Amino acid sequence: MAIHPTAVVDPQAVIHESVEIGAYTVIDGKVTIGADTVVAPHAHLSGPTSIGARNRIGAFTSIGAPPQDIRYNGEPTELIMGDDNLVREYASIHRGTAAGKGRTVIGNGNMLMAYTHVAHDCVIGNKAIMANVATLAGHVEIGDHVNLGGLVAVHQYCRIGAHTYVGGLSGISLDVPPFVIIAGTRNRMRISGINKIGMRRSGMSRENINKLEEAFRIIFRSPQLLLNDALVKVKEEIPDCPEVDLLVEFFQTSKRGVVKRTLDD
Repeated sequence: MAIHPTAVVDPQAVIHESVEIGAYTVIDGKVTIGADTVVAPHAHLSGPTSIGARNRIGAFTSIGAPPQDIRYNGEPTELIMGDDNLVREYASIHRGTAAGKGRTVIGNGNMLMAYTHVAHDCVIGNKAIMANVATLAGHVEIGDHVNLGGLVAVHQYCRIGAHTYVGGLSGISLDVPPFVIIAGTRNRMRISGINKIGMRRSGMSRENINKLEEAFRIIFRSPQLLLNDALVKVKEEIPDCPEVDLLVEFFQTSKRGVVKRTLDD
């Protein structure tokens, strides 16, 4: 185990023998760190926090700090991070709250660039990217392969569906459907189309991308149809496609309402 002599490690921490911990890092409380993870100098990891294997934790990061919630009163909540994540310098990720899920969850293979913030009770899937200074308020859910541009701010309790690209400087206050490209602020949010490039890069078949394009046309570019009627039509005309089913389900399960305006509106 390569722990720099200036690092301060709590006796409660459980650290795999292959972990590297840089100078002046502080590991405080019940922190578990998996194999081949590297923690850069001056990082601060607080527990209860569980970090998987092969993660890279940048300098001056704050991982597992208590939530910024006035109702929090020291309850034993946690942060769970999977494998192969890259968390760059000055990023902050907070534990959950007792009033929420009790945990903040980061999946596998994500990239959180410098100065990003993930608040309490957020859930991030796999292979998502948060560009510099992107910020998630509490209870936000981010799907797999989501890409948030720089300085994006997401309101609490919002969901952003899988394979979505959110342009820089956007302010998100409603749920954002999966598979789309979107940008704007609050009531000026506009969807420009489906994220074909992102879906191709993730290995989605051309056939299913074409089916999603047809579903997009029905839902977003059929002004004569009410939303519920459009969703029924999509299910009838495009069966047996998991991605289309996910798109329909996202609308049906939304509690905040879903952004539906396009550049044509």
